[in-house]
Amino acid sequence: MRVCPRSVFRSLLTLWIGLAALLCPSARDAQAADAVQNIAIQFSFDRALDSSMAPFFVAQRSGLFSAEHLGVSFNHAAGSPEALARVGKGDSDLALVDINELIRFRDKPDAPAVKAVFVLFNRAPYAIVARKSRGIHALSDLEGKIVGVADSDLSFRLWPALVQRNGINAAHVKFYKMSAAVREPILSAGQVDAVAGFSYLSAVNLRDRGVPSGDLVVLRYADHGCEAYGFAVVVNPAFAAAKPDAVRGFVRALIAGVNATVKEPERAVDDVVSRMESGVRDLELERLRTVLADNILTEDVRRNGLGDIDPARLERAIDQIGQDFKFRKRPVASDIFDGSFLPPVGGRLIN
Repeated sequence: MRVCPRSVFRSLLTLWIGLAALLCPSARDAQAADAVQNIAIQFSFDRALDSSMAPFFVAQRSGLFSAEHLGVSFNHAAGSPEALARVGKGDSDLALVDINELIRFRDKPDAPAVKAVFVLFNRAPYAIVARKSRGIHALSDLEGKIVGVADSDLSFRLWPALVQRNGINAAHVKFYKMSAAVREPILSAGQVDAVAGFSYLSAVNLRDRGVPSGDLVVLRYADHGCEAYGFAVVVNPAFAAAKPDAVRGFVRALIAGVNATVKEPERAVDDVVSRMESGVRDLELERLRTVLADNILTEDVRRNGLGDIDPARLERAIDQIGQDFKFRKRPVASDIFDGSFLPPVGGRLIN
């Protein structure tokens, strides 16, 4: 029987490669590493980029996602409702949304069981930003004043709970409806006395427009009895069930990204500004520092770590939402938040 020299050569080559892999651990390791492929994740932000999103981009730039074998791609939605719809349909796997909008979303008929798995903002950024020169120094001073409110402003939806808790006569407060694009210009021009919005957006933008810091007062809802949490990461339920380790890895990488942002905010802000069309570094750095101080690094987070919730507090927040929103069936805290993807407390503490 005639043996083909070429067949013999191929057999010997295959045998040699196999022996090399057995004898050389580094070769085996390399083969194993090649076999591990990154899990693709589509992640939606619910609004245009700003520096409050820095931890996500720090995690990406530092290789924290890839270290968890994740390939994360970012996209943007026009508000929390749209981002939640994407996650609900599976068009996005995860998203950053206002957790209070998630509570309303879950009340819709046949709403998918989207849940939050990580809370980034331990305190909601809702605030009334006013000018002292218009006679406003406290919430009670809003009576008889004009407050500018943007269309679909999420902060305004907790206004009923805020005024009830603080004894304000809402009938004596006038509202001026406008688009979000002109909110700060209208206040700086003196056409209204105050505006409702996010503290880290409106207050910082107004200072950038030349309104003196000494003339601004930021009346944060959280300082006046508002129990609401703020922005949180939500996950598509099918993705969470099929790839729980990927969700856990994403959360671990994000926690590391938050820690790196806290340690070096000046470097972290560059990761965001480089992606913005017209971002101003100094403005975004001030915004990031405001977010860290007011919304992320709260006393609760310093004690108990990043990402988790207090179920009793979330229940109270749901009740406050109910003062403006009529639930078909009121959700409970476990319908909204799933803490099973969080690492132990030791892995969530701020370093």
